[in-house]
Parts: sequence; C-alpha cells; structure tokens
Amino acid sequence: MHELENFKDHHREATTIKGRLLVTMLLVLVMLGILLSRYYNLQVVNHENYATQSDNNRILVQTIHPKRGLIFDTNGELLADNRPSYVLSLTPENIPDLSQTINILKNFVDISEDDVSRFYKTLKSGRRPYQSVPLHHRLTETEIARIAVNEYRLPGVDVEAQLVRSYPFPFLFAHTVGYVGKINDKEWNRFNEEEQARYKGLPTIGKIGLEKFYEDQLFGTTGFQHVEINARMRVLRTLERQPPIPGTDLHLHVDKRLQETAFQAMEGRRGAIVAIDIKTGGILAMLSTPTYDSNLFVTGISHKNYNALTESVDIPLFDRVIQGTYPPASTIKPVFGLVGLDSRTITTSHRIFDPGYYKLENDDRLYRDWKRTGHGWVNVHKAIVQSSDTFFYDMAFRTGIDTLHRYGTMFGLGSRTDIDLPNERRGLWPSREWKKQTKGIPWFPGDTINVGIGQGDAAATPLQMAVMTSTLANRGVRMKPRLVKAMNNVAIAQEVVSTMEGVSDQHWDAIHEAMYDVVHASNGTARRISRNLSYKIAGKTGTAQVVGIKQGEEYDAEALKERHRDHALFVGFAPYENPEIAVAIIVENGGSGSSAAAPVARKLFDAHLLGEYLLDEEERVTATNGVQP
Repeated sequence: MHELENFKDHHREATTIKGRLLVTMLLVLVMLGILLSRYYNLQVVNHENYATQSDNNRILVQTIHPKRGLIFDTNGELLADNRPSYVLSLTPENIPDLSQTINILKNFVDISEDDVSRFYKTLKSGRRPYQSVPLHHRLTETEIARIAVNEYRLPGVDVEAQLVRSYPFPFLFAHTVGYVGKINDKEWNRFNEEEQARYKGLPTIGKIGLEKFYEDQLFGTTGFQHVEINARMRVLRTLERQPPIPGTDLHLHVDKRLQETAFQAMEGRRGAIVAIDIKTGGILAMLSTPTYDSNLFVTGISHKNYNALTESVDIPLFDRVIQGTYPPASTIKPVFGLVGLDSRTITTSHRIFDPGYYKLENDDRLYRDWKRTGHGWVNVHKAIVQSSDTFFYDMAFRTGIDTLHRYGTMFGLGSRTDIDLPNERRGLWPSREWKKQTKGIPWFPGDTINVGIGQGDAAATPLQMAVMTSTLANRGVRMKPRLVKAMNNVAIAQEVVSTMEGVSDQHWDAIHEAMYDVVHASNGTARRISRNLSYKIAGKTGTAQVVGIKQGEEYDAEALKERHRDHALFVGFAPYENPEIAVAIIVENGGSGSSAAAPVARKLFDAHLLGEYLLDEEERVTATNGVQP
C-alpha cells in the first residue's frame, strides 16, 4: 500500500491539471475576445450597414405611378383618357404547374398566343420574387365572373384593376395624338438609372404624336411608399407614403368637329389635310389618311393586326402630314409671283406670250405647259389664276435659283416647322450648294425651270405648305405652328418665327387678288368651289407629277395605274378680307387639284366659318341632344 502511494506523483499531477486549466482558460478568454470583437464589429463598427440590410429585407420601397395627363380638343372634348381596366395576372411562385394553369384559364378567358408569348417574355425579364405578371388585359365582366367562380382551383391567379389609356376617337387622331405602348427592351436599355426607377413596373410609354412629344409633362411625378413585407414578399403594412403628382393635362387648338369634317371629306382616299389658325399658328385640324385604331397598341398589338398595318400598300402607320414629302407643284406659284415682284424681276404689268411651252436659248428641249395650246399673253395675275407654267418657267429662269432659294426659306420651305410633334421631316428646298454637296454636279438652268413650277428636286410636307400659305395670308409674318394651346389651363405663348420686312403692300395685294380670282373668277382653276359661297376664299390649285412623261407624249390618267397618277393639291385661306384659317390639302393620285383637293378645302372652310360640320350619324345625334359619347 505504501509502495502504491509512492508510485503516484501528486505534485506532478497537480501541476498538469493546473496547466490544462490555464490553457483552457486562455482558450476561453481568446474565444471570448473573438466573440466580443465580432460583437463590437456588428453592433458598433458596422451597425448602420447591417441595420440597413435588415431593413431592406423587411422594408420594400414601392413606386407609385402618377395618373397620366388627359388630352382635350379646343372645345373640351376628351381625346385621350385613362379608363379602369381589369388585368388577369399570375404569380408563378404560387402556381404548381404554370402551363397547366394557363391552359385552364383559356377555358374562361379569350387568351391569345400573343398574350402567352408576352407573358413569358415579361417573366424572363427582371422581376422580384412573388411579383405578379400580366397575362391578359381588358377582362370583360363575364370573364371576371368565370375566374371568381373557379378561384378555388386557380392558386396564384389574380384579377387586378388598373388605369389604361383609352382613345375615344382613335381613327381621327391616331397620328396627331398618337398612342402609348409597351416599353420595349431597346427603350429600357436607353434609360438612365433615374428613368428606370421612374418607369419600373409601368408597362407603357408615349410612342408617337403628342403622347411621345409631351411624355415628361403627361407622365407627372412618381410617388413612393415604404411597406413592410414578409419572407414571401407579401405586404404587411405601409410605413411611409409620398403620393404621386398627376400628369399635366393638354388642351389643343384642334377642333374635333373640324377633324371629323376633314376625315369625312377625304372619303377614304389617301392624303393629308392641315388647317391652321393664321393669327396664332394653332393647328385646327391635322389628318393623315388612311388611318388606324390607336387603341390596338396600348396593351400590346397582336402579330396579326400589326402585320396587317405594316404590310398594307397604303402604309397607314405613315404620318403623311409631317413625314410625307411631295412636290408643291403649282401651289408655289403665288410665292414665286411675290418673289418676282419683290426682286423686281417682273412687274404687275410685265407679260409674256405663252404658246404652251418654254424653250431655253440654244436648247432643243421644250418645257411643256399643262395646257398644250398655251394661255396666250399672260401677266403674273393671269399666270396665277390660270396656272400658266410657261410664265413661271420664264420668271424662275430670269430670277435665278439663288433668289428663289432665299425667298423660299423665308416661307419655311426646306426646314422643319418645329411643331410640337416628333419625327418631323424637313423636306427639300434645293440650292446650288445642296446639289454640289449631294450629287457632286453643278446647278443647271433646267433645274431652276423645274423648281419654278414646284417640281424637280423641290419637296415639302403638307404642314410646310400650310405654313407657307398662312405666311402668305399673314403678309410675311410666319407663326410657329402648335398643337397644344394650354397646359393645365395655362396658355402657351404664340411665337413669331420670322417677318418679311420691306415687301410692298401693293405686291401683297397683287398676289392676294390673284389667289382670290383662282376661286372667284370665271377662268380660275378652282372656280367650281365658289358656287353658293357666302364668304370669299383665296387659293391655289396644284397638280404634282408622280411619274415622268417623255417629250412629245401627253399625260393620260386612264392609261396609268392609279398609284402613278398625279397628286391633287390645294392651298388657300379665308375669309379673304380678314384671313382666319389657312389650309393645305393633298389627295394622293387624285389627279387635278381643282376637282379632287379644292372641294375638300371648301368643306373645311364651310365647317370652320359657317359651322357646317360633316359628322357621322352617331355624332349628329350626340350634337343634337347634347349627350356625351
């Protein structure tokens, strides 16, 4: 027993235990230090960072989109509205079998393949978990009822209410008011961070017309709200809310009744009409035909409908008013008459003999007059009234392209009018420099002769022709054309673009008198529209050549395909004594301006000055009983 006690070393054992305890204590202290250090790092050093991350997981900032501004005509008629609409939306995370659910829904809702295609495309784009994706817009009451009855077998399927842009008169204002449409990838990628935040969750944006030009004003100011969410992204409560500011309402110069008159007067033909307030530059009517239903684009147009529009030979999506360029033809002759008088190339008594053609010295080519037998002796007055080409061939050659170009720019030819619409074309008002730069060849006398009757390289939009006519009526004061008259009932100032100084009143009178006789004289080219006229019109007809005719050949409309026939043009203003309204009319392939375009102008003048509007039957009833359509 004594030997066993001697064998056990108590001192060494105590020392070992103490050492182990010390090491253990040191390890505990180190671990505690690390824990305290980490705790300090979390609670002190990075407190704000982790607190923010925690809030981000718990708190979501939601964008609140503003109500889009409305668009009214000059009489307060609503042209662009926001109407409640019900959308069928799916939340994929809550749906066991997405394709099966969509197939079931097809039994209750008219879901197209385009709807399904857009749904999956949206699904693949950036979206938050548990964020619903629209499948079908504009649900009917019957469809909503069917979904409600079958709600128990459709988890993740919701019917959501939203405001959708609506156009009460889509065919009348498709090009002018334009439309909103879905934001595509190209548009989204062009957005900066601020714009992406602004449009996040909003499917549409202004695409063309006023909807695009005034997008910033119509959109308004985005609001937001902070909401508390759970792990499944369900909103538990709203913590903070800043309401959005609605978009600006636009009030136009356009008179919907005059626009309807223009539409009815065109009788389905291709062309363009512009009516402008001479004193203010306000656009009273602006129509491009054929037209289309702008409502088709709001929630996404089907492939079938889009292909029908893009493949049509009549190109209804093309806005002829600001993008179509046409030879101004004889409508330019009053301007050139003024140029000749003011530049002293001619006088009011100057006259030449018109045998039916014009010939340059040492040149065998004959520049034909539209009237093969000619007009005999003509001065500037008769040349405008009867539209003598020969007189203006001679006057243009003697005046020279440099002077013609300089004066033409004063009337706005060859430059954008800067109307409040996107994608306006500038047309072409040729010059020596232009031809040298674009074609690499010099200007020839024959070029000047062709420009002298508004043909050759000269090209203008219908809007430019209307501005030109308004400037003629306004004795050289060119007003900037505008569609919008007021924003939120705050009037927009009228703008004078330029003023032609130094032109004699006698010269203005001479041109106005000639344009008056175009309509009212027995030999005027537009005399047909003067029958039973209770006011006075000043105007000028025009016929723009579409295909070339060889020398010695005569123009035969019946022998040509319809789309190769001449364009019919008319410009004019009324009342003659105190001009209020100027118009420019183009009827594509309509032939003679006197027979196809001038009667359209007469209907516009009657509507604006006498209140004799051309309305369809439904609108006549509405106008009579005062019921809003």
